[in-house]
Amino acid sequence: MNQRWFHRLWPRSLQGQLLLAVAGALLLAQSISAALLYRAQSERREAALVHSAAIRLFASQHEAGLLGHLGRHPPDFIEKARRLRVERAEQNPLRANETRIPGAEEELRAILASQGFTPAQVMVVERPIGDDPELSRRALLHAARRGHDRLPKALMLAAIETAPGEGWTLVRVPIRPEAPAVSLSLIAQTLLLYALLVGAIAFILGKITRPLAALTGRLEHFSRTQDSAGQLAPQGPDDVRHLIVAHNAMEQRIVALLNEKDVMLGAIGHDLKTPLTALRVRIESVENETERARMAATIEDITRSLDDILSLARVGRPSDPLEPTELSALIADIVGEYEDMGQPVVLDQTRRIVLPLRATWLRRAVRNLVGNALRYGKSARISLSREGNQAVIRIADEGAGIAADQIEAMFTPFTRGEPSRNSETGGAGLGLTLARAIAEQHGGTLRLENRRDASGVVIGLEAVLSLPVS
Repeated sequence: MNQRWFHRLWPRSLQGQLLLAVAGALLLAQSISAALLYRAQSERREAALVHSAAIRLFASQHEAGLLGHLGRHPPDFIEKARRLRVERAEQNPLRANETRIPGAEEELRAILASQGFTPAQVMVVERPIGDDPELSRRALLHAARRGHDRLPKALMLAAIETAPGEGWTLVRVPIRPEAPAVSLSLIAQTLLLYALLVGAIAFILGKITRPLAALTGRLEHFSRTQDSAGQLAPQGPDDVRHLIVAHNAMEQRIVALLNEKDVMLGAIGHDLKTPLTALRVRIESVENETERARMAATIEDITRSLDDILSLARVGRPSDPLEPTELSALIADIVGEYEDMGQPVVLDQTRRIVLPLRATWLRRAVRNLVGNALRYGKSARISLSREGNQAVIRIADEGAGIAADQIEAMFTPFTRGEPSRNSETGGAGLGLTLARAIAEQHGGTLRLENRRDASGVVIGLEAVLSLPVS
C-alpha cells in the first residue's frame, strides 16, 4: 500500500525527479545546519550563563575575603552581596527532582580555578522559573522596565561550597528565550536558497528536457508514420543538439531503406505475378483434369503466399487514412461472408463501438484469425466487447489449443500450427504475423490464450485482438 502511494507521488519526469532530489537534499542540509546552529547557540548561551554566574560568585568571594581581611562590619558585605544577587545557604540547594549539569559544573570550576579560587564543591542545575518566586518577581519587574514580554522560562542555579561544612554560596541567572529573529533568519535563508538553487536547476533542466520532450514526440510520430517530413530542428545544449542531429540522420536512413524495400517488393510482385498469370492461361491446355487442378492449386497457393508477404511488408507504412468505422458492423459483415459459404462461424454478443480504423486492413486481420480458427479448431465464435478503454474482439475455436511455451512462437513468420507444408491443412504461416502487425498498426495488441473448462482441460484456443478506444 505504501509503495503504491510512493509510486503515485514520485514524479515520473526527469525534471521532476531531479528537482525533488535537489529539494530533499537541500532540506536535509538545512536541517543539519539548523541543528548544528541550535547546538552552537545553546552551548554559547550556556557558556555565557556560566561565565555570568562565575563572575558573580568570584566577586562575592573576593569581597568576602577583602572585608574579612580589613575587619569590616558584616552588614556592609551583606549589602554588596545583595547588589550582586548572591545568596547564602546552609544546606545543599539541590532539590530531589533536579538533575545536575556536569559540563557546566566543570566549566564553572575551571573559570574559578583560573582566578586562583578552588571551591570544595560546585553544583549547577536548571530550574523552572516558576519554582523560584523571588526570581519570577524580579523578571516581571525587569520586563516591565524594558517594555517587552519575553519573560525567562527557566533559570540556572550555580552554587559553590568553599570548604566542607561552611555553607553554600549561590546565584540565580535567568535563561532568556531565544530571539525569534534567529529562526526567522534561518527560514529566510532556506527560502532564498530554495529560490536561487531550485530556480537555477529548473531553468537548466528546462533547457534539456524541452528538447528531449520534443524529440520523444517526434519519435512517436515517426514510429506511427515512418514519415521523415517535418524533422525536429536541433535545439538545447550541445549534447542534446548532437542527439537530435543523429536522430534526424537515422530517420532519413530508415526512410531511404523503407523506400528501397517498397521499390524492390513492388518489382518482385510484378515480376512474379506476371508469369503466374501466364501459367494460369497455359494450364488450360492441359487435358488431364486432375493434373490441371493440382497445377491451378499450386499457382493459387503461390499467389496467396506472395500476397501475404507483400501485405506484411506494406503494413508498417499504410497509405490509406484512418476513417471512423462501426466495428460491430464490420465484424457482422465478415461473419455473414463465412455464413454464405456455409462455414461454422457464429456471431456472439457485440456492442456498438465506433473507432478510427483502416477498415480494409482490420478486415483482413479478422479474416486471418477466423480462417485459423476454422482450419485448426473446426469452428469460430466471434464476440465484441468494451473492457476499460479497449475494444476487444475475441475469436474462439474448439480445437486442441497450443502448448503454452509455443504460443508466442506462433507469431513468428512462416510458423504453422500444422508442421507439414500441405496447403490443405495450413497456410504459409503468415496469417498470425500479419494480424498482429495490423493490430499494432492501430495501436492495439493480439494475443492467443488456451480456453479451459472448469476442470482445467483445454477445450480450444481464443485469439484476443484489442484496440484502443479514444
